Amino acid sequence: MLTVQIFIYLQLLDFLTTLLGFRLGASEASPFIRTLLYFGPALGVALSKGVALGLGAFCIWRKKARVISWINYWYAGLIVWNLCVILRALMASRIAR
Repeated sequence: MLTVQIFIYLQLLDFLTTLLGFRLGASEASPFIRTLLYFGPALGVALSKGVALGLGAFCIWRKKARVISWINYWYAGLIVWNLCVILRALMASRIAR
């Protein structure tokens, strides 16, 4: 069950860091999420999180919670990437002043 809680927490962190990155001028690399962004940044990312949570629920329903533990590593890396992009954008704006 801890794996599922971590998965949900990582989804929230990805949502927040992605929106912050957008606010600082970052762009989305995923073609799927870029398509969802036509609905607006917050709604597009929220829809993608809904898909991720739905797939996570499907894994639990199919008794494949171990898959979620592997996915958690992916999302942890993705959040680190988002934080690096955010820091780079902040440093670039600071240097431009």
